Amino acid sequence: MSRLEGKVAIVTGSSRGIGEGIARRLAIAGAKIIVAARTVEVRDERLSGTIDTVTDAIKAAGGEATGVATNLTKKEERENLVTAAHDIYGRVDILVNNGAILIPGNIVDYEERSYDRMMEILIKAPHHLCQLVLPGMIERGEGGSILNISSVAAQLTPLHQRSYEAIYGMAKAALEHYTTSLAAEMYEHGISVNSVAPNGVVATPGQMFARKYSQEMLDAAEPVESVAQAAYEFVSGDPKELTGKNRFSKDLLKELAVEPVDIGMEAPTPN
Repeated sequence: MSRLEGKVAIVTGSSRGIGEGIARRLAIAGAKIIVAARTVEVRDERLSGTIDTVTDAIKAAGGEATGVATNLTKKEERENLVTAAHDIYGRVDILVNNGAILIPGNIVDYEERSYDRMMEILIKAPHHLCQLVLPGMIERGEGGSILNISSVAAQLTPLHQRSYEAIYGMAKAALEHYTTSLAAEMYEHGISVNSVAPNGVVATPGQMFARKYSQEMLDAAEPVESVAQAAYEFVSGDPKELTGKNRFSKDLLKELAVEPVDIGMEAPTPN
C-alpha cells in the first residue's frame, strides 16, 4: 500500500510548476488531490498548464484528482475550496500552501496595493486555509499534515543585492516563523507542520516567462522533482519526528538519503 493511500490533499497553486510537481508526487503515493489554482484556460503558451491539464495528467498516470478553481486573494473562494474538498472526498488530510506571487520593487516606493496583494496571498491565505482544515483533522484524531512552501528569499540579509524581493522575502520569513509556531500547537494532535524551500532557482514556467534561460542555466537549476520529493517526505513522515522544520529541499533529501521520483513532467527547454 502506498504511504498516502486514501489521504486527501489540497495543493494550492498547482496548475503548473512546483505545485504541479507536488500534486503529481503525492498522487503517485496514493493521495487524492484537489488541484487548486486560478488558471482554468491557457492564455499564453509560455504559461501552459491549468487545473484541468494537471488533473488529467494525474488521472492518466492512474491517480485521482479534481480541479477546483480558486483565487487565493478572495476569502469566499478559500472557503469554497475547503468545502469542495469535503464534498468531493469527505475530508482533508494534507494541505500544501504553495500558491504564491512575487511583485518586485524597492521598499521606499513599494505600492500599498502590491503590498496588500502579496500579504493576502503569501500570509493571510495560508493562515486562513490552516484555520479551515485543522478543526477537521483534530476532530478525526488521525493526524494530518500542513506544508508551507517557502523560499531562499526568506534568508536574505539587508546587504544582499536582491533588495527588490524584500517584501516577498519578509512574507516568506514570516511564513517560516508561523510554521514552527503552528507545529508546536499541533504536536499533541499528531499533525505535522513544516516548510520547504528550493535550494536554488527552479525553472518553472513562471520563472522562464520572466527571464530567458540558456541550457547552461537549466542544467544548474534545481529540478521540480527535488522539491516534490521533499514535500512528499514531509507529509508522509512521522508527525512526531518530522515536524516544526524549515528546510531546503535538496538538504532534506540528502539527510534522508532518498532520490527524487520521476513524476512524469517534461524537462524545460531554453526559451
